[in-house]
Amino acid sequence: MATDTTPQTPRPASALDPGIAATLKRDDAGLVAAVIQQYDTGEVLMLGWMDDEALHRTLTTGRVTFWSRSRQEYWRKGDTSGHVQHVKSVALDCDGDALLVRVDQVGAACHTGTRTCFEGRSLAVSA
Repeated sequence: MATDTTPQTPRPASALDPGIAATLKRDDAGLVAAVIQQYDTGEVLMLGWMDDEALHRTLTTGRVTFWSRSRQEYWRKGDTSGHVQHVKSVALDCDGDALLVRVDQVGAACHTGTRTCFEGRSLAVSA
């Protein structure tokens, strides 16, 4: 998995359950990939990044929080756009390096205004 080389802003200590924190395999920036999926259709909506605090906020508030690698700050999906993600479940993959966050998406998931970040972006497969 490629890592982001943007200089890192110090992040606060997290209240994430130590048992959960111990199972996470973070990249060099302290982040874990979070695949966001519509809970009732299985539609993959987007990919975001979480550190321990973003995961803690996601698990305890019912809204998805990410760590923005470009802005070096936390952002809660929908606070400015109104396109909120209500958390239905969170699962950790078998390697501990990715999360599956099942949500009820309100409005567009992508910042471009499309339902998903993958809509209209299919690549040709020749095999």
